[in-house]
Amino acid sequence: MAIKRSKRYTAAKALIEKEAYSLQEACELVQKTSTTKFDASVELHIHLGLDPKHADQILRYTTGLPHGTGKTYKVIAFVPDDMVADTKKAGAMEAGLEDLVEKIAGGWMDFDIAVAHPSVMKNLGKIAKPLGQARKMPSPKAGTVSENIAQTVADIMKGQVEVRTDKFGIVHNQIGKVAFGTEKLVENAQTLIKSIQDNKPAGAKGTYIKTVSLASTMGPGLNVDLNA
Repeated sequence: MAIKRSKRYTAAKALIEKEAYSLQEACELVQKTSTTKFDASVELHIHLGLDPKHADQILRYTTGLPHGTGKTYKVIAFVPDDMVADTKKAGAMEAGLEDLVEKIAGGWMDFDIAVAHPSVMKNLGKIAKPLGQARKMPSPKAGTVSENIAQTVADIMKGQVEVRTDKFGIVHNQIGKVAFGTEKLVENAQTLIKSIQDNKPAGAKGTYIKTVSLASTMGPGLNVDLNA
């Protein structure tokens, strides 16, 4: 059954005249094809030649974007008492240990990212399942378990993102907002793509980066010409 699209989406789709665009062109056009009345997010979707079922083909790491993502994150931190003040100063909305664990055990999950100091990881067993199911469990691979929690929180607030493939080997990451303009979107996209190339798993075979596309929230996708 065909999906019924709005007139605004149809008009935006009509602006796409080529099968693929250079990254510069795509970042210019994605602003024109945004269909929302609010400042839409811009996402980069990269299909990689990886099969995450194999341990040596798993891609998961964190990287910073030069202009951030335009998103304000709600960050909580599991830390010893002597780190609470500095962690909150860095931007964490909640910081602590026992009280925070009990709060989450009671069902509270109104946050985006959880970070933790290595020394308190053993105390999170009680809430490991709900955090894991929500994909919010602190992890060294995700860069959310750190000795320097205050710096980690500060990096997240500045625009650090987690890069990971879904089960189909596709990476989905926000690289900014439509209001960023072409130059900032291009620089963020280039930074993300280069980091993916630099973190190529040892087990990757064949073509590594298969396709790249760009889209705004609720807007049509734009294919990026890899040769360009």
